[in-house]
Amino acid sequence: DLSLADYDYLPVSSEIKQLFEYIKSYTPKTIEIEHKLQPFIPDFIPAVGDIDAFLKVPRPDGKPDHLGLLVLDEPSTKQSDPAVLSLWLTENSKQHNVTQQIKVKSLENAEKNPKAIESWIESISELHRCKPPATVHYTRPMPDIETLMQEWSPEFEELLGKVGLPTAEMSCDLAEYVDMVCAILDIPVYKSRIQPLHVLFSLYSEFKNSQHFKPLADGKKGRTPLSNPPSQAADVEVPSFM
Repeated sequence: DLSLADYDYLPVSSEIKQLFEYIKSYTPKTIEIEHKLQPFIPDFIPAVGDIDAFLKVPRPDGKPDHLGLLVLDEPSTKQSDPAVLSLWLTENSKQHNVTQQIKVKSLENAEKNPKAIESWIESISELHRCKPPATVHYTRPMPDIETLMQEWSPEFEELLGKVGLPTAEMSCDLAEYVDMVCAILDIPVYKSRIQPLHVLFSLYSEFKNSQHFKPLADGKKGRTPLSNPPSQAADVEVPSFM
């Protein structure tokens, strides 16, 4: 459909006009190119799973986190093992006595999957490395937990039945409140209050998990120290001031 008369108005030389004739005389050839379908893994994967719907849980402090806008919001390519995660949560919560059904993980053809075995061994080793020590060595002498759990004298129990234990509403700072509570429980306080607080929390944990005091505290929950008899105030209120 090419007409050379359409290009006569162009201010070009005669040599250029002769080149236009080659355009009409050229006949293109149809060449079939051989092709092969080969799967490939791209360098960058734009998304994992469904498209981000931007349904974000806001931060508890109310500040914008720009999740999905400035920070990539995609699940990790290496997901956590449910069995290992359950062991981490049990260890961090210190709830070893909670009876729950844990699904035992099995691995089919384990001899053909050494990476999964090595990953499991590494995860359990990391769990044991991060576990807190079983015993704590104090730099100063501290009373034994069994000694602190002994019954108080009748005179002291009678006094607690009248005045009650100190509460957090007292007009004092945190350090003075810690000294006051440790003094009531016969826990010595030295220059640092970290170790006395550790003894205090260990004592609270023993009372909370004790088979003798736990049913007693659950049965009298909601009662004030002034309404309890003097002999029961020491049993119930020792762990309840925290």
